[in-house]
Amino acid sequence: MVPQQGNTRATCPSCDEVLAASYCPVCGERALNPHDLTLRGLLKQVVQTFTSVDGPLLRSFRCLVIRPGVLTVAYLRGQRKSYTLPLQLFLVANVLFFAMQSLTGAKVFSTPLKQHLQNDIWGGVAQQLVGHRLATRQTTLDLYAPVFDQAVEVNAKSLIVVMVLPFALLPAVVFYRSRRPFVAHIVFSLHFYTFLLLALCLSLAVVGIVQLLGGPGLESVNFDHALSIVELAGCAIYLYIAAGVVYGARGAVRMLTLLPLVAAVAGIYLSYRFALLLITLYST
Repeated sequence: MVPQQGNTRATCPSCDEVLAASYCPVCGERALNPHDLTLRGLLKQVVQTFTSVDGPLLRSFRCLVIRPGVLTVAYLRGQRKSYTLPLQLFLVANVLFFAMQSLTGAKVFSTPLKQHLQNDIWGGVAQQLVGHRLATRQTTLDLYAPVFDQAVEVNAKSLIVVMVLPFALLPAVVFYRSRRPFVAHIVFSLHFYTFLLLALCLSLAVVGIVQLLGGPGLESVNFDHALSIVELAGCAIYLYIAAGVVYGARGAVRMLTLLPLVAAVAGIYLSYRFALLLITLYST
C-alpha cells in the first residue's frame, strides 16, 4: 500500500501493521515513499546500496585490524547490528585476497605444480606422487602441469575455509578454563583468518610493487622467506592481543599460549598447501 498525503494510518507494505513512524515496529520495514517510485529515487537506492555496505563492513575490518579480539567479543555479546557477521566477513576477505592474487599473478595457496616439485619440505614426495599419476594417466609433465595449475586455483578458493576448524580446536584446548562454548573458538578462528587474508592482501600489494620495479617478487626465495616472517610476526601480534581480549590471558600464560597458536598457523598453512596438492592431483 502506497501511503497517500494526509493519511495518518499508513500501513506496513510487508506485514500490514499500522505505522506510527518511518519504520515498522514489528518487522522493521520502511514505509514506502512516493519518491521511491521515481527514477531519481531508484538511483538514490542504488547509491545507498553501494555506500551503506561500507558502514558495517569497513567498521568490521577496521576493528579487526586495529583492535584484535574486540570484534569477537562483540559478536559473543550479541552485538550483531553494527558489524558484519564472522563468516560473511571471512568470505569478503577471501574474495579480496584471490582478487589481489589474480591482479599480481603471485601464488600463495594455489601453488603451481612446478613449485610443489621443488618444495624444500615435500618436494621428494611430490615427485614420486606426480610420477605415479603421470604413469597412470599416460601423459607427460608438460601436458599435465597446466591442467593441475588451473584446478588448484579453483580448489584453493573453495577449500580455504577448511583451515578455520583445525585452528579453532587449539584455543578450545589451550583456553579450556575460559568455559566458552566451541562456537566462540570458531568465531575467534574466523576473525583470525580474516585478519590473515587481509595481511596476505597487503603482502601481495608489496609483491606487485616489487614486480613493477623490476624485482623478482616471490620468485626470489629470500624475499619470499622475509615476507613470510613478517606475516608470521603480524599474526603473532594479533593473537597476543586477541588472546588477552577474548580469553583474558595475562602474563606468562599469555606468552606460553602464543607459541602453540603461532606454530599452528604455520603448520596448518603448510598442511593446507600439501592437502591441495593431494586433492588436485587425484581429482584431475
